[in-house]
Amino acid sequence: QFKLIVENPEKPVASGLQVTAFVEYYPESAKDLQDRLLLLIEDDIVDIPLLGLIPCCYLEIQSEINFGAVIANSKIISKEISIANHGSSSGTFKISYDGVVLLNIEPTSGVVEPESIKRVKVDICTDVPRIIKEVIKVELEGCGCTEVWIKAAVVEQVLKVLGISCGSTLECVHFGPVYFGSSKTEQIFLYNESPESVDWVAVLEDDAIGGEMGTDLQRSADAALQDLNFKNIIRDVDVSTLILCNPNQGTLLPYEKSLVTLCFSPKKFKRDFGVNESSQKEDFVLFLRFEPVGNKDGYLQALMNHPHHMELALTGSGLPVMLTFNPGPVIKFMDCFLGEKTQVLCTLKNESESLPVKFCFRKTANFNISPEKGKIKKKSAKDVIFSFSPHQIGKLKVKQVVDIIGTGLDKNNLQVLKTKSFHQIYLSFIGVCKSKRKTVLFKINPGITPMISNATGQFVADGAGQCRDTAPVAMLKSTQTQIHTHWINRNCNGDALIAFPNDRAASIRPGEWNKKYRTIFTKTERYNYIDPEFTYTEYERLSKEAHNKYYADFISNLRQRRLRKDAARQSYNNSVNIGLKPAAGLTSPKISLTDFHKEKLQFKMLPLDENCLLTSRQLAEIGSKSSLKEIWSGLSAVPSSTQEKEDCNLTLTSKQLHQILIGPSTIDFGEVCVYSTTARKLHIINKLLVHVWIQIEMEIDELQQTSPLSQVVPPLTKTHIPIVFETNTLGMFKKSFTYTINNQHLGHVLVVAKTVSVELELSERELILKPVPGYLAETEFRTTVRVYNTRNHPAEFTWKPINTDSRTAFSIQPVKGFVEAYRDLECEVVWHPGFNSPEAGEFNLCVRKGNTIKLKCFAKVTHHK
Repeated sequence: QFKLIVENPEKPVASGLQVTAFVEYYPESAKDLQDRLLLLIEDDIVDIPLLGLIPCCYLEIQSEINFGAVIANSKIISKEISIANHGSSSGTFKISYDGVVLLNIEPTSGVVEPESIKRVKVDICTDVPRIIKEVIKVELEGCGCTEVWIKAAVVEQVLKVLGISCGSTLECVHFGPVYFGSSKTEQIFLYNESPESVDWVAVLEDDAIGGEMGTDLQRSADAALQDLNFKNIIRDVDVSTLILCNPNQGTLLPYEKSLVTLCFSPKKFKRDFGVNESSQKEDFVLFLRFEPVGNKDGYLQALMNHPHHMELALTGSGLPVMLTFNPGPVIKFMDCFLGEKTQVLCTLKNESESLPVKFCFRKTANFNISPEKGKIKKKSAKDVIFSFSPHQIGKLKVKQVVDIIGTGLDKNNLQVLKTKSFHQIYLSFIGVCKSKRKTVLFKINPGITPMISNATGQFVADGAGQCRDTAPVAMLKSTQTQIHTHWINRNCNGDALIAFPNDRAASIRPGEWNKKYRTIFTKTERYNYIDPEFTYTEYERLSKEAHNKYYADFISNLRQRRLRKDAARQSYNNSVNIGLKPAAGLTSPKISLTDFHKEKLQFKMLPLDENCLLTSRQLAEIGSKSSLKEIWSGLSAVPSSTQEKEDCNLTLTSKQLHQILIGPSTIDFGEVCVYSTTARKLHIINKLLVHVWIQIEMEIDELQQTSPLSQVVPPLTKTHIPIVFETNTLGMFKKSFTYTINNQHLGHVLVVAKTVSVELELSERELILKPVPGYLAETEFRTTVRVYNTRNHPAEFTWKPINTDSRTAFSIQPVKGFVEAYRDLECEVVWHPGFNSPEAGEFNLCVRKGNTIKLKCFAKVTHHK
């Protein structure tokens, strides 16, 4: 079956030339052949084997598919198996699997063309954490049966809190005692112990069991019961002001750590009147929850414990500053003279048993403190000297401020604490500065006799002492003296001032333009020197007067207007009615859907500050039915208005995504009949103050009836999308579809269903028919049997008797009919007595495209002689 076609050379083949020979193979049977070809080269013989092989396939498949470590997030993930054909003819394969873990294998059989690869897709569902190690059997043509292992490790998405120093899991952070008004920080590591990235957010549980706010845990039970009113006070306190977490949202890569700073800032709660708050200690026990974004089952299905949440307990105590002053708080100094100094020794005692205290005295005029600042250890005292050094005469009473220094948050950098004054204590300093007695000196009068002098008039008391800052100027009213007055000036105005002859040094000074000076004797008008360097010009003087007049008129007009309003109000004799006409000139406001319930929700709005923590109570209040507007239809499919387009283009943060609830994450239809249509609600709750755009990508044939697939959800609104399931295939159904928020943020929902055929159930499988008391024995025996339809599709049934002896005395009405979904139907069974009537009978309840149930009937007859 081999044929050699060649022309052997008659002469030797020269160098560089060649001889070509053809070998043809014509197989006559489906068998492999083997022969040889001899090549004679001068004295050598070369043996060339010839192999004739029939066309066949050579299939090869990989032995293992490893999905690796994946997150248990109820998502369908897929991988492909490659079946390669290295042969020259097509080969067939067939896959079989009898387990329950793998959801879908397609195709399960097929043909692989020569020199090609066929890919088989294998789906698994990551609904529960487990180790998947399954085997599928693959029959390859020409190779027999081989095994392929499917492996995966489905793990939980776990967030862990680790300590900075130890590196181990941390369950509680103890802040210890902290002064009210100050802050204390602790740092932790947030660890993503999972193979996928996770967006996380911190939520403060202000309604958790075991939480305490402002309670002294060392008090007795009786004392705590008497303070029940305090519980009502702190119920409405915003707990997010006590605990600060920075950052409180973010993204963690697989197996990544992130440094988180926790800050505890205790605040004093106001108690009822009469309670001693000076030494009241307040303990705080709060719980901080770190959870992945997008997990909404805990809210929508009211699950109490969720494995994805990491809860961290935070404990701390708030203490008041207990710094006492002895003497104090009113400190009186001994009287002293100007230039002298008195001192008071004061003892500062720190009554706190837990914390030291740092103090700093502010500077105050006429008083000195030594030392001005310092630190007092717990249960210790320190002496401070208060000094009174007056610089003025009289009684001085000042308020001395004592700053208590501690640590507080820096508004520019929330991770850094800065030193600041968080508390003040006020002292009262009282001191009296007396004036010294003066020694009166007498000197010779130069010739001007004053109004008051001694008997001789030669000595004058000089009371000026050492004060020689200004030259003496004697000024009298010109009408009060007529000595040597010139007759021309007898009638001078009484407002003229008299200048003494010896005020020459004070006469050259800035004067006032409206004042006139005259000599003491002749009353002759003296010149008035006005220095242009210091006085107003005429323009400036007029401008100042106009300025003063403008404000005087303005204040006067305000007063007149107020008086007119008071007079008009009193005319109505009603403090409520002020004379306004109802709706005079007012137009009705246009209320949009965004503004609906806005006033009602102002006290429930979530904090706009990104540094504030979300709290569980805030999330619950804003998500309640009384707060959110429910809209089931009429929503836009795409953003249309300018505001909607602007809102739907926003990139949302993790905290904002946490306030958009879309779920449940797993929609379980349960048992669903084939050829039936069932719907479940996919809830959408928007707690934000902006619009969000939800788009569903539906590529599943069984869910094609779902509508709408796109909705713009207004702020503070809840709605739902009906997910419609319809299939014609029996078996288990598990597939997931994805959705996007604002065309950016992805999410998915798992749909689970068990497709079954139509089925009916009977209330009884055996019936015993007895005669009714009071009726003749020859009458009919009657009873009923109830048919139940527990499925979601109407069932068509027919009663068919089982004839064992070609006749029966039993009948059932109705013989055929329908039973609606989740309803039941009562059928009447009758036995007709007669000569040789059989006392037993059987019927089959045949359900169209469904099950068949056998019913046995017996007639209990009493025989009489």
